[in-house]
Amino acid sequence: MVPAQRGKTMADAANGDAATTLQAQPKSRPFSAFERMVAWRYLRSRRKEAFISVIAGFSFIGIMLGVATLIIVMAVMNGFRTELISRILGINGHMIIQAIDAPLNDYAELSERLSAVAGVTLAIPLVEGQTLASGAAGAGTGALVRGIRADDLARLKTVSDHIKEGDLVGFASGSGVAIGARMAEQLGIGAGGQITLVAPEGDVTPLGVNPRVKTYTVSAVFEIGMSEYDASIIYMPLEEAQLYFNSEGIVQSIELFVSNPDAVDDLRQPIEAAAERQIFVTDWRQRNRTFFSALEVERNVMFMILTLIVLVAALNIISGLIMLVKDKGSDIAILRTMGATSGAIMRIFFMTGAAIGTVGTFAGVLLGVVVCLNVESIRQFFSWISGTTLFNPELYFLSQLPADMNAGETVSVIVMALALSFLATIFPAWRASRLDPVQALRYE
Repeated sequence: MVPAQRGKTMADAANGDAATTLQAQPKSRPFSAFERMVAWRYLRSRRKEAFISVIAGFSFIGIMLGVATLIIVMAVMNGFRTELISRILGINGHMIIQAIDAPLNDYAELSERLSAVAGVTLAIPLVEGQTLASGAAGAGTGALVRGIRADDLARLKTVSDHIKEGDLVGFASGSGVAIGARMAEQLGIGAGGQITLVAPEGDVTPLGVNPRVKTYTVSAVFEIGMSEYDASIIYMPLEEAQLYFNSEGIVQSIELFVSNPDAVDDLRQPIEAAAERQIFVTDWRQRNRTFFSALEVERNVMFMILTLIVLVAALNIISGLIMLVKDKGSDIAILRTMGATSGAIMRIFFMTGAAIGTVGTFAGVLLGVVVCLNVESIRQFFSWISGTTLFNPELYFLSQLPADMNAGETVSVIVMALALSFLATIFPAWRASRLDPVQALRYE
């Protein structure tokens, strides 16, 4: 064999071995160690890329603050809703039973039958009426008198467990009434004092209807924590309220307390069957529809407004990545000429932007949880700094700032923030993958 032929044969063998070696090498998998390494290097700050790193830092801070603010605001609004529901429904029944065919003169037996329904915890017959209340000093205020049995008032823990002055012994004997703390303060009376009630519907005489005026001893002063109720409600023994409002032997309604207030619709049919007469049933959602609807609308609007913070931070990711793509044009071209696919380039820049959004999101969740767990301490600190009372109980009904984190809402905030962050990286990553290596290296 001549030398030329032998050299050609050796070259062919070498080429064949190289081709075999290339075929044996596995293809680079998506999101491989090489792609992650390049993405991480692009995230690190270098002197000539300081401006791009600043944009990435602001994007991170924006997403973190947006997620934390969303979690905190939603938790506080949930806490307000939970506290208001527990206090409003703590003294008002979840379901109200009223008669249609005849007056409720069989309220004792009817209450026992309704109490036996599964899911009903308490049935309270009530007599209600508006009066003018005045104290010894002559100050007066409007009041809602609620006639209730002594045993039922003792089981109404929202009132019986929050007695500020006196006790319910005089109430149980039928000679005293229980009033709210703010009413006692307005009228200048306390436990053992005298309160005068004036009802517009009184005794009928030949000269017309005279207002009914009667003085009672205040046996107890309660403080529920909601200024509206503490300033306007008077509890009176049921028999005395029936005499005072000319309702001897009857009540106006029976209020039912149930174990699950959100499932009142499931109890309507069993309650109507247990009543054994025609009744009209309303629930707490119908009676407070305007209030809770406004609360729900405010909550949804706040969520949408605060989502804009996260959206602005996501737009910062887009601008930062676009500038990074322009700065790394020659690097991208070199990677392409070395064999990197357009998909690999796209994944590198996708991971770069997604890392900012992911770390910012979970940092925001951590910050939001920490603030929610210490929100009352933070409120007191800012009240001390400013010298004013933040969230005055007289205006907001609550003595402290509540925060109730909902797992479903927190997960939805995380998913929303991650989705916006990932979507923000798609366009810059696509632009990087479409970069022409020849054009990028022309002037290098």
